[in-house]
Amino acid sequence: MGYLYPDIMSTYGDRGNIETIVQRCRWRGIEAEVAELRLGDRLAPGGLDLIVIGSGGEAQQRLIADDLALVKGPGIQEAVIADGAAALAVGGGYELFGRFCRPGSGGDLPGAGLFDTWTLRSRAVLGGQYDTITEARADRVIGDLVVRWNGQLLVGFENHAGATYLGPKAQPLGQVISGYGNSGEGHEGTALGSAVGTHLRGPCLPRNPALADYLIGAALRRRQPGAELDPLPDDLERAARQAAIHRARQAARGRGSRLADAVLGNTGRAGRRAVTRPRATAGRRAGGHR
Repeated sequence: MGYLYPDIMSTYGDRGNIETIVQRCRWRGIEAEVAELRLGDRLAPGGLDLIVIGSGGEAQQRLIADDLALVKGPGIQEAVIADGAAALAVGGGYELFGRFCRPGSGGDLPGAGLFDTWTLRSRAVLGGQYDTITEARADRVIGDLVVRWNGQLLVGFENHAGATYLGPKAQPLGQVISGYGNSGEGHEGTALGSAVGTHLRGPCLPRNPALADYLIGAALRRRQPGAELDPLPDDLERAARQAAIHRARQAARGRGSRLADAVLGNTGRAGRRAVTRPRATAGRRAGGHR
């Protein structure tokens, strides 16, 4: 397993995603080795069954963008598209696994080009410029995020100032039940083969064991076709997930939103917006012609 930029892209407890994968493999008697890939390190496509990148702010994105696009990007594309490797890209890492990220000032930050996505941001967000949480919420999407994926709910925390758009070759990861997601239009994340990009943070895998096992299973079957994972009890994981769903439900009710019922797991139609759209909502055309 390759862990990209652990010293730079590891906010919101992102290392917890690595620890979750390793521990769930260990419980099943599966050996999992972690290779930390930093600036300048090239990625060997055939040697990695799972690639993980965490999140970071715009300052961190600026540090890694060129290296990710030019040094690691070709290897990532070959590993996922040609060789069937799994991948998890979270937050700022998800944004840079797409075609580009347009910050509030300066030129576009190039992406790895794995996903047919792009992100537009309203202004430079380098950290430390907000005096209060109210000020931050006026410029960012901050709060619990609940997503319907493969017939179940994924939970996490979103905190981003940009809107991510999907091109014609991209498929969303799931449907937003509560929160904002990619661009406030009802979908969250993207999926390509066994690669997943998402705004779910926190970290996301400890509270979403099904997603963790999806990635582990895909990585394992790359070496052992047809392999199946033994089930795990997951009582604590389910309790943490239910607590997040309950919190999102209460927040939805507080806003007078019908999303409260959807968060409970009903199969009826869910509304598309539960938070205010941030200012980073330049039209899709900004990415459509690139």
